[in-house]
Amino acid sequence: MFVPPSDAWKLVLAIALGAMIFVGAYGHAPRRTVPSTDLRRLVLSALGLYAVGAVASLTDHPTLAALVYAAGISLCAFTLWLSRGEDTGEDPPRGGEEPSDERPPPGPDGMPEFDFAAFEREFRAYSERSREPVPH
Repeated sequence: MFVPPSDAWKLVLAIALGAMIFVGAYGHAPRRTVPSTDLRRLVLSALGLYAVGAVASLTDHPTLAALVYAAGISLCAFTLWLSRGEDTGEDPPRGGEEPSDERPPPGPDGMPEFDFAAFEREFRAYSERSREPVPH
């Protein structure tokens, strides 16, 4: 099958965009997660490119519209890839907060150890505290 030169660039562009989408969805994820505000900005930028592409389409500029749409699709694929970032958990939480769901270290058998004696002490102290009635 022979593709005329005037349409060959469209085929190359479609293949390139398909490859970008595939890499964005299945490629090796980045090491760090990107803040959701940055991801939202990228998506809004892609939507802006789609709007410019729509204006170019409506004003009878198909080549420009295709290129602007391709930029928007590429930006969405890049945003998809960035959204798949993996934090290794080595860094402390942002804002100096302590982790809220920290698990106890695992025991020799791989199961988390639980300090029952400490639990009993803390529970006894909690149950023996003085309580004031709630005002009605």
